[in-house]
Amino acid sequence: MFISLGIGTVVAVALIAVVSVVTGGKVTNSSNSPRSALQGKSIATFSASGLDGGTQKAPWSNGHPSVLVFFASWCTPCQGEIPKIAKYVSSHGEGKVQVLGIDAGDQRAAAQAFTKKDHVTFAVAFDPNDAITAGLFKFAALPETVFLNSKGVVENVHVGAISIAQLASGIASLES
Repeated sequence: MFISLGIGTVVAVALIAVVSVVTGGKVTNSSNSPRSALQGKSIATFSASGLDGGTQKAPWSNGHPSVLVFFASWCTPCQGEIPKIAKYVSSHGEGKVQVLGIDAGDQRAAAQAFTKKDHVTFAVAFDPNDAITAGLFKFAALPETVFLNSKGVVENVHVGAISIAQLASGIASLES
């Protein structure tokens, strides 16, 4: 009986894995990080209202490798991630890689209070209707971090909250 139960468990786990892959579940590459359908794709340039006024453009439109950090004030994982990213960027500078936050599906006042509280010094585009987040990038959840080369080609996508080590590694990869 215990052998049958064990075999059944193994078969069930295998079926779940196969169904997950077939239906679009996360598949990992050799570095054991999620692979996105965006990797290798060229992303159109865009411009959006800056969170604090003005206009923010896609950094690659000016030939800069870029890190796009998608977040919102209401996003619980973002509330832990953004202060760490803000601290890292302010203490390390951006160098040739430009960091652009994309505040998605948010209210302007809430987003401004959130970025002020967390001492965000990098530029932030305001995307209240998810035109960039869900429209251009097809993201359904936050947070997301996208690394693009100077031509706007996606080098890597990090799904979920990113660690500072992963952020630093991604930036270093873009700088090389």
